[in-house]
Parts: sequence; C-alpha cells; structure tokens
Amino acid sequence: MPLYEHVMIARQDLSNTQAEALIEHFGTVLSDNEGKLVDSEYWGVKTMAYKINKNRKGHYAFLRSDAPAPAVKEMERLMGLHEDVMRVLTIKMDEHKELPSVQMQKRDERPERRERR
Repeated sequence: MPLYEHVMIARQDLSNTQAEALIEHFGTVLSDNEGKLVDSEYWGVKTMAYKINKNRKGHYAFLRSDAPAPAVKEMERLMGLHEDVMRVLTIKMDEHKELPSVQMQKRDERPERRERR
C-alpha cells in the first residue's frame, strides 16, 4: 500500500487531550477503511505565520499512514468537514523514516547544515 505523511492544524482553543483525541479519531477512520496509522506525533501549540480562521496559534500533529488512496481521501474529506481542523497537508512518500521528525529532534541531534554562500 502507498505510504503517506499528513500534517494537521487544529484550533488553538482545544485542550491537549482533545487534540490528541483527534489524532486517534482519524487513525480509526484509516483503519476502518483498510489502512493503518503507522506513527503519530503531537507537536503541541505553535504560532502560525498568518491568521487562519481568526486564529494565531494552532495544535500541530504529524501522522504517518500506510493506506490505500480511498482511505486517505475519506480521511481528508472528514478532516475538511470537522470544525476543529483548520488545515491539512498530505504527501505521498516512497518510504517512512524511523527517526523522530525534525520538529521533535533537539537542535543538537539534527544533522549539520551545509554552509551558506
């Protein structure tokens, strides 16, 4: 099955447990449609570059899934209809990396950047 990565932004006035419950809810949507949620990370409340629906901050979540295209379409459709979800980005991947995402790594653990010109 194809591999996908999703980044979701939820409203800032939710509690942490409600935001994590959203992740579980959309994981069950995938599993109900013959897919599975491989991994998920809750990144916490972060300030956005611009306002979305009159919100300056949002709960960010990162999901990795292994699901057929119809399951991903259904999950995206339900995310679009859900009143607490503001934005969703889905990317199809060739393979999942096992390390934690760059957002979850400490600065000391990140690989060195190349030199600027």
